[in-house]
Amino acid sequence: MDWNDLRFFLSVARSGSLTQTAAAMGVSQSTVSRRIGELEASVGMTLFARHATGYFLTDEGREVLRHAEVVEDGILALERGAAGLDKTPTGTVRVATSENLATDLIIPALPVFRERFPGICLELITSNTTANLSRREADIALRVVRPERGNLKVRRVGHMTYSVYGSRDYLDAHPAIPGEPLEGRHIITWDESHAHLPAANWLAQTHPGCKVALVTTSLPTQIAAVRAGLGLAVIPDFLATGDDFVRVVPPEELFSNEVWLVTHADLVASARVRAVSEFLADHVVKTNRDLAG
Repeated sequence: MDWNDLRFFLSVARSGSLTQTAAAMGVSQSTVSRRIGELEASVGMTLFARHATGYFLTDEGREVLRHAEVVEDGILALERGAAGLDKTPTGTVRVATSENLATDLIIPALPVFRERFPGICLELITSNTTANLSRREADIALRVVRPERGNLKVRRVGHMTYSVYGSRDYLDAHPAIPGEPLEGRHIITWDESHAHLPAANWLAQTHPGCKVALVTTSLPTQIAAVRAGLGLAVIPDFLATGDDFVRVVPPEELFSNEVWLVTHADLVASARVRAVSEFLADHVVKTNRDLAG
């Protein structure tokens, strides 16, 4: 049995889609289909029920999935252990974080990093979905939510505050009602798939009846909408730059997040992973005054 066939099987089992698997693994859909067919032929059973809406595991497929995940855990542990043996800071390091931390915190510091570690290639994975470090979806994560499970090394490196902001022109056109800073004003907020985020939670709990002007799926679009004068939004203080941003509700009336640097424990000894971790930690600590508003 080919481990690569199992990799394709695991991806299709988790996504239910040839298209998503093909995109994630950088191959064609026909290649994914062929590899799944080869695996089914090798085990002598049908692992997926094919439907127009996707691929669904059969009973046999669910049993194979259970064993395949055990194999995957062993191989990934071997890869992590081997990666931890390297003593030279060269190679690729995958860093998972949110888009705003990547574009406004990490990327501006990369020229200095490149001068210091020219042999390391960084891959930035930006998503609001948490990357699984145990499955090597990333080597390092910079997060605002502390992970509670997994064989991870977790380090607090910063503190991020939030405020409600509006543009100067919008606030001039919509004067505040004393004691009610959001009353009579519109809000820019997150869609339902991001309702778990702290900003969405705060708005839902403290201002459930607020008038919504725009719903988006990313923080950069909310910042652009505030700048365009569409309404108010909850924004990290370090991103609210420029004279056109005016604080409407201060951070002490909202919430704050710790910033956590997370690495799989098996990779702590890796020279390249350690180099990136230490650089990110030092950089976040140095910029913590900005993060905390």
